[in-house]
Amino acid sequence: MRAYALVENNQPLQEIELPTPEPKGKEVLLEVTHCGVCHSDLHLWEGKYDLGGGKVLSLKDRGVSLPLAMGHEIVGRLVKLGPEAEGKGVVVGGQYVVFPWVGCGTCPACLAEEDNYCPKQRSIGVHRHGGYATHVIAPEPRHLVPVDGVDPALAATYACSGLTVYSAIMKVMPLPPEETVVLFGAGGLGLAAIAVLRALGHRRIVSVDLAEAKRAAALAEGATEAVDGSGEPEEVAARILAVTGSPVQAAIDLVGSNATARAGTAALRKGGTYVIVGLYGGDITLSLPLVVLRAMTVRGSHVGNPKELRALMDLARSGRLKPIPVTTEPLAQAQEVLMRLRAGQIVGRVVLENSGRF
Repeated sequence: MRAYALVENNQPLQEIELPTPEPKGKEVLLEVTHCGVCHSDLHLWEGKYDLGGGKVLSLKDRGVSLPLAMGHEIVGRLVKLGPEAEGKGVVVGGQYVVFPWVGCGTCPACLAEEDNYCPKQRSIGVHRHGGYATHVIAPEPRHLVPVDGVDPALAATYACSGLTVYSAIMKVMPLPPEETVVLFGAGGLGLAAIAVLRALGHRRIVSVDLAEAKRAAALAEGATEAVDGSGEPEEVAARILAVTGSPVQAAIDLVGSNATARAGTAALRKGGTYVIVGLYGGDITLSLPLVVLRAMTVRGSHVGNPKELRALMDLARSGRLKPIPVTTEPLAQAQEVLMRLRAGQIVGRVVLENSGRF
């Protein structure tokens, strides 16, 4: 198979030839048709995460080895089944969204279909070759969800951005439709979160972002208010409270910086929940007595699980989930798209298409 692979961190992707894998056991082989470009790919490209407090996590410490075909938002056409994958509900020729956050397959988390909590995670596009290639292996049929009438370029984004925000939203639900949910970040994740909240019948959504164009996109997507995220966190929290009229029950941080965390926790009412999703990096200091006295919940949300991906795709098929802005580019443009994303020049999501021609 051919791939645009990360061969050296902070260097352009290279077009390389790799052996086309042969599916074994429960594995299935798919020909990639679409693959989204995600901000997480930039962390892989750079080779590190900022953990805050001067600490940096090297991707090598996470077991990531190069060369690597990145890409975890994958839609593909099934071309071959492993011998133990027969009769498991998937068919050769079918087009599927691939759940990428796979684990060992045998631990309690994996057996409960909560692969994203597996302590031995081997995610597609991170620990094993992903969708910036002509072919990809999924470990077992339960990781495939039929596209079935959903635009495949859009469906690809549901494997990460859609699934990630759906799982985060489920962590603050149930809420009355008029209860305010604040979203930090109006990039691909932020727009996807607005679409999911609207599909679930939620009617009060405040979007916070630094960029005026992204705030405008959030309003066009269905946010009820958009708040300028620039300045000191206390100023941002004050702007949020100015439009909401009171502290909020739920804040979902799709950026994950020191500034957004401080603003998000400051805007919460007593008993409120702050969910952090983004991996921008940094740290915060919280007053432990105030966490108790305000009965505040601070929790992380790491991608999602196969059950949530199936529920999200059902929501998409129902017609209630408004498509986010998606543009497509040839697979050969992977490096160029990645750099545009790094420069903050993308509104919505860009999906690479594999036409069979590099």
